[in-house]
Amino acid sequence: MSRNPSRPLSPHLTVWRWGPGMLVSILHRVTGGALSVAGLALLVWWLMAIAGGPAAYADFAAAARHPLGLVVLIGISWAFFQHLLSGMRHLVLDTGAGYELGTNKNWSIATIFGSIALTIALWAKLLGAIA
Repeated sequence: MSRNPSRPLSPHLTVWRWGPGMLVSILHRVTGGALSVAGLALLVWWLMAIAGGPAAYADFAAAARHPLGLVVLIGISWAFFQHLLSGMRHLVLDTGAGYELGTNKNWSIATIFGSIALTIALWAKLLGAIA
């Protein structure tokens, strides 16, 4: 198939210079997918454990307290906060505000650091309550 030289090439990853806005946009899609699949599976497991009685819930709690379980739970909570803050950023962009390069870059960086800070604060509180 021959290319029509009068038509512009579609932009692709090698054309655009990477920036925080692109990263946050991609993370928004990835975290949405992760929350839809892994978050929903975890929620269903938790609800089934509650409905299954004390033994089923004890199995769930043991898995959640396992180091690998904690990594999954921390990852899900980070994905939630990242998706939430990124969604708020997109809501502001939908109003037509925040498209200036500096503003967009600063808000993109703020969503990344904000999600990390909120995750650390949540797990410091949760782990402090357990200990």
